[in-house]
Amino acid sequence: MGLGEGMMALGIGCRKGTPADVVLAVIDEALQTHGVKLARPLVIATGAIKADEEGIREAAHQLGAEFVVLFDETLQSVVSLTHTRSETSLAHTGLPSLSEAAALAAAGPNARLLGPRHVSQGVTCAIALSENMP
Repeated sequence: MGLGEGMMALGIGCRKGTPADVVLAVIDEALQTHGVKLARPLVIATGAIKADEEGIREAAHQLGAEFVVLFDETLQSVVSLTHTRSETSLAHTGLPSLSEAAALAAAGPNARLLGPRHVSQGVTCAIALSENMP
């Protein structure tokens, strides 16, 4: 992606062992909730704590999205921009919302969340858009 191009980033968190079909279903729910469709380029991002979650990785593969694992310091740098605060997320990751921080960090410095994260079936999905995206 070159400078000036927009992108969509989906930040994903989930319970351990969540299968890809559940992750994909929650992504679809989140898109519907915010009234948007998948856009390209597309990134699916999560934190290092979820790097080994095959369900997230496989969902990214099935969507043709780049799968990005972000380190804690990168996620912490965008915490002030997140919309929600989850005590569960804080306890496990030190972040008020892993999915929102991952979406924002992956989408870049001009990113904006479409709204609070969507939570369903043990999966959280946040959507961020950057630069030239509508």
